[in-house]
Amino acid sequence: MKLKKFLHIIENSSVFPVIYDSKRIVLSLPPIINGAHSAITLKTKNVFIECTGTDLTKAKIVLNTMVTMFSMYCERKFEVEPVEVINPDEKSVIYPDLSIWNLEIDLPYICRSIGVPLKENEVISLLAKMQLSAQSQNSKIQISVPPTRSDILHKCDVMEDVSIAYGFNNIPKTKPKSLTQGKQHPLNHLSDLIRSEIAMAGFTEVLTWILCSYEENFSMVNRKDDKKTAVVIGNPRSSEFEVARTSLLPGILKTMGHNKDHPRPIKIFEVGDIVVLDDEKDVGAANQRRLAALYCNSNSGFEIIHGLVDRIMEVVGLPFVTVGDNSGYYIRPSHEPEYFPGRQASIIVKGKSVGAFGIVHPEVLARFDIPDPCSMLEINIQPFL
Repeated sequence: MKLKKFLHIIENSSVFPVIYDSKRIVLSLPPIINGAHSAITLKTKNVFIECTGTDLTKAKIVLNTMVTMFSMYCERKFEVEPVEVINPDEKSVIYPDLSIWNLEIDLPYICRSIGVPLKENEVISLLAKMQLSAQSQNSKIQISVPPTRSDILHKCDVMEDVSIAYGFNNIPKTKPKSLTQGKQHPLNHLSDLIRSEIAMAGFTEVLTWILCSYEENFSMVNRKDDKKTAVVIGNPRSSEFEVARTSLLPGILKTMGHNKDHPRPIKIFEVGDIVVLDDEKDVGAANQRRLAALYCNSNSGFEIIHGLVDRIMEVVGLPFVTVGDNSGYYIRPSHEPEYFPGRQASIIVKGKSVGAFGIVHPEVLARFDIPDPCSMLEINIQPFL
């Protein structure tokens, strides 16, 4: 099991990396396993540090950190012998690269960001505490970043180091120059109102994972993957967390299956986010806030869920209208695979479908090990804003 998370790196490769010495004794088969021949013992005097990875930049950082930290235990402290590496393109590279890079920063930027007036010599002294060598040059501070400080990427990182060395508790508290009035996000406010109303209707709120298995998200609820909706995890750590859920139904049904021994009726609901692919977003996906509710008893309780739909619409201020009227909401027959045929309906709000409700299909109930009939609803509540 320990090797499994590394196998995908080379499983489709036609060649495999191997490290051996001048006598062709294998030392390591990265990234799978190391050899006992090169194991360190109490008698080891010379240490060869090797670092392999799929990201060269990260491998260099790890190598530099290991070498610099390990070198303090050498007989001649901080002495490191370089190694020549011949790349596949036959270019020669010397590792480790312990070169120092320079960063220039303005003193006003540091003082303005921290909120403390500091002089150049004070900043230089504070940076020395953080293992950063600095000097003043042309009204600016020139900083030499050593290989041990791979976390320094931007001038804001230097400013943070000055703040740490100065002491956060020593920074005086000040009132902001501009006053703003904070308030709850409208979507969260609507979610809380809906939670309160459904709880007063006798339902108990549950909270389930936003990640679920591929099977739970699709085949267990009679749905097919169109390859255009679900966000699939590239290298899941567990088979239970393979995709970001595209519906609240699997989580609610799974909760019901684990609590089927509770007294009837069981009335549960969840208000939470799902994730769907969206090319218009910079991250390629978008969250949707949805409501799902389930009623389970010796009978289906379809009328209970239908009544809950009407109550939700009343709370958000949408009147029930005739089919085709876009001033409110109405219901019409649907054909969702997770519900029983002829016992389900779509919820249409201002001409657009926002969800559906119905009696859960017996095949779906059987897969979640639920012995009694259930009725469910799922609604996208974002159009109510």
